[in-house]
Amino acid sequence: MAETGRLKATGIGLSAVLMWATLGLFGAGSGHVPPFLLNTLCFGFSGSVALIWLLATGRTRLLRQPLGVWAFGTFGLFGFHFFYFTAIRNAPPVEANLINYTWPLLIVLFSALLPGEKLRLHHILGTVLGLAGAVLLITGGEGVDFAGGSMLGYGAAVASCLFWSSYSVLSRRLGAVPTEAVAGFCLMTALLSGLCHLLLEETVWPAAPLEWASVLALAAFPVGLAFFTWDIGVKRGDIQVLGAAAYSAPLLSTLLLIAFGFGALTLSVGLACLAITLGAVIAAKDMIFRSPAKKAAAAQTNKV
Repeated sequence: MAETGRLKATGIGLSAVLMWATLGLFGAGSGHVPPFLLNTLCFGFSGSVALIWLLATGRTRLLRQPLGVWAFGTFGLFGFHFFYFTAIRNAPPVEANLINYTWPLLIVLFSALLPGEKLRLHHILGTVLGLAGAVLLITGGEGVDFAGGSMLGYGAAVASCLFWSSYSVLSRRLGAVPTEAVAGFCLMTALLSGLCHLLLEETVWPAAPLEWASVLALAAFPVGLAFFTWDIGVKRGDIQVLGAAAYSAPLLSTLLLIAFGFGALTLSVGLACLAITLGAVIAAKDMIFRSPAKKAAAAQTNKV
């Protein structure tokens, strides 16, 4: 039963990766809404819907968490977005994205510090393959120049990947905190993002119904439900597999943009697809190729 529960939680966590793959498509459809305002709208909507659900089901008591938990969840969600936006504004976007997308690799490496987790060679190999695919995807197979941006931007990119990888791994240590508490984290993130918008951005609202629909789609899935399913995955699932599989998000995002006419299928995209898929399969080989006898033995061990 324990093995089945871990597998199910991993599957739920992987749904977050699929939802994050729609970020590019829905983001492109949202028009020229500045990032912190977009964050405010999305997290405000998703957090409010989750709060209404908690009120309707009588579960608002689950929001009563220690101050440290609130700080951890809020700064995890908001901190990642704040530093990511700062990075792409103060450094070349390609280089900033490359630095930021080391977070799946860091999740896999940091997971070795968790009790009950074992980091094996195939986890590292699979994640490094995924990183190589992400590099191909982001750079288009061309070179990069890290000398072309400011230290502020590069430092913010490092901070963003550290924030999200640390948040994801440390969530495992807070397994007793219910996933419903993420509703509160979303609302606090919306509040802080709104303050940043007022201080740093010019207000530009969605200009057409399709843009508002894209904002709502972002709020419902990649900047909403995804954070709840990711919470379940990192707390109860196979965190190394989730880390390696996270590299599928930029790949699937690119393929969606190509499918809807926002990009072209190139050799580098094809090679990235191969590397990321192969990396995910290698990292998840214990789950995919484990024999029924080994599954039964693992389940028996977990019972003991």
